[in-house]
Amino acid sequence: MDTLSKEQRSLNMSKIHSFDTKPEILVRRYLFANGFRYRVNVKSLPGTPDIVLRKYRTVIFIHGCFWHRHECMKGKLPKTNTEFWEQKFRKNQERDISVREKLKQLGWNTLIVWECQLKPTVREQTLKEIAYLLNKSQLKILHHRYQIYEEPIRIAAEEPAKYGLD
Repeated sequence: MDTLSKEQRSLNMSKIHSFDTKPEILVRRYLFANGFRYRVNVKSLPGTPDIVLRKYRTVIFIHGCFWHRHECMKGKLPKTNTEFWEQKFRKNQERDISVREKLKQLGWNTLIVWECQLKPTVREQTLKEIAYLLNKSQLKILHHRYQIYEEPIRIAAEEPAKYGLD
């Protein structure tokens, strides 16, 4: 049974933000400080991505571990009203899969950053990995745009020296 009254629970739930969360702001500050330019909460794209980097054809979703059922300590099922929560989480996960598929069909790359990946102990590594993946996607775009073909490197060298051992 819930230890809070219906009004208290409603007040608590109303204080949960769906955008401009601390994890989102951490990622956005890092990206901006490192030269990445983006838009936030673009409603014209499926799922209204948290961060859209058009130049990189990449969207970033910052997922809360609880709401999107990450396999970490924060992603546990509540012990009360479990039927409601299981249904809620299942719908969230189905929607997430559908949104990623729609974005893929539109030619967008999707990155998902979990709330727990931004804890102070692993934050720097996570942010560097995001930057790495964005740069990697930019290279793929450039290869496609300019039709860069990777050929083996040819080395020009003189004929091997003969030492009169023949």
